[in-house]
Amino acid sequence: MRSHLLNGLTAEHYRRSVTEGVERVAAKLATTDRPFTGVTVDALSPAIDAIDLDRPLGDTTAVLDELEDVYLRDAVYFHHPRYLAHLNCPVVIPAVLAEAVLSAVNSSLDTWDQSAGGTLIERKLIDWTAARIGLGPAADGVFTSGGTQSNLQALLLAREEAKSDSLAKLRIFASEVSHFSVKKSAKLLGLGPDAVVAIPVDHDKRMQTVALARELERCARDGLVPMAVVATAGTTDFGSIDPLPEIAGLCAQYGVWMHVDAAYGCGLLASLRYRDRIDGIERADSVTVDYHKSFFQPVSSSAVLVRDAATLRHATYHAEYLNPRRMVQERIPNQVDKSLQTTRRFDALKLWLTLRTMGADGIGQLFDEVCDLAHEGWELLAADPRYDVVVEPSLSTLVFRYIPAAVTDPAEIDRANLYARKALFASGDAVVAGTKVAGRHYLKFTLLNPETKADDIAAVLDLIAGHAEQYLGESLDRAS
Repeated sequence: MRSHLLNGLTAEHYRRSVTEGVERVAAKLATTDRPFTGVTVDALSPAIDAIDLDRPLGDTTAVLDELEDVYLRDAVYFHHPRYLAHLNCPVVIPAVLAEAVLSAVNSSLDTWDQSAGGTLIERKLIDWTAARIGLGPAADGVFTSGGTQSNLQALLLAREEAKSDSLAKLRIFASEVSHFSVKKSAKLLGLGPDAVVAIPVDHDKRMQTVALARELERCARDGLVPMAVVATAGTTDFGSIDPLPEIAGLCAQYGVWMHVDAAYGCGLLASLRYRDRIDGIERADSVTVDYHKSFFQPVSSSAVLVRDAATLRHATYHAEYLNPRRMVQERIPNQVDKSLQTTRRFDALKLWLTLRTMGADGIGQLFDEVCDLAHEGWELLAADPRYDVVVEPSLSTLVFRYIPAAVTDPAEIDRANLYARKALFASGDAVVAGTKVAGRHYLKFTLLNPETKADDIAAVLDLIAGHAEQYLGESLDRAS
């Protein structure tokens, strides 16, 4: 069994095994002609249930053959131009190369004596991101597992900085279309059930600052403590960007921590043409960025940034076996001092190799392309009488609804849209997402693939309409 341990004696075995795996994936990528096979849970489950994990196959080729049957064949492939559903991006090759390196070396980024140069690379990338945001010379941060963890850590810092004698008095203000992790974080932080105040949005799905000002004033009047305002730079459903300069002004006026959830919109930090859409982000106290959304990185690659490095002390604990206090005086850099996690992958390496290979402009060009594509898609939808499109995109998301000419019952239209999405997924021809707007069911394109073209969007719209019309025709037949 020692022959499977990666070390100097097994280096050639490692090379052959990884090469065989890479060749399998490369062949799959080259021949995949649709984003999904349409396999169902009931069809795939028996094959996986039948595998006896206590009886290993022992041979890499046999294991990869089995993997083809239970995973590779039926995986959802985000690289396909007609995967248009969630915030999953195709990934760039330098980052995938980094995955191979970081997995093999297996550094843990909690302490210097487990990572050495990895610690410094992560810190350099944090400094680079903070500079792109404009947070100033005292900024700092740390890589995280994703936007949910980043938001949780930012709100933890905000809670501690609020210095309230009662958690029940603390209030967080976020738009009604902000990410669910805001409410989840409030619960995890021990805040009351009314802690998160939902601020209404305007026609463009952006937080209404007049309403925010009114709620901040009410908070003060009622003897409550405004803990944080969460401004979103790229909402999950609409890609909308809250008015950051106005929100920053209100936060300064009321002395409230400003957190910007830019998990999606962080791609604008590298944009060559649209950076001004997030002007005002430089005034935030903390910022969430997900490189695995709009920097074309593999999951996971995320970070939380703060304006004042000193606030990270609220996440700091010292253990004698790991990061004793004396290490601070000895100037030994331990990233666990800043993180909610202890053992942590060297995910920063993916962004490092990407920047060193492509440069920030290369990333920005790709993100600009998907933003341009979304505008083309919006024009197609706005001109198509079959569809109602909700809002002109600020990033790369389109939310729309099929509206049949001969049906006026909103509930029946809901069912037609739900059926169309399900039927499209079952066909494997394309994958789209769904959401609700004003209680009604809508469909969603999240465009993160520069290889997707306007023709793909038009073709998928025709497929959706076809499935919806089939449902409505069958519904009429059943009713007659």
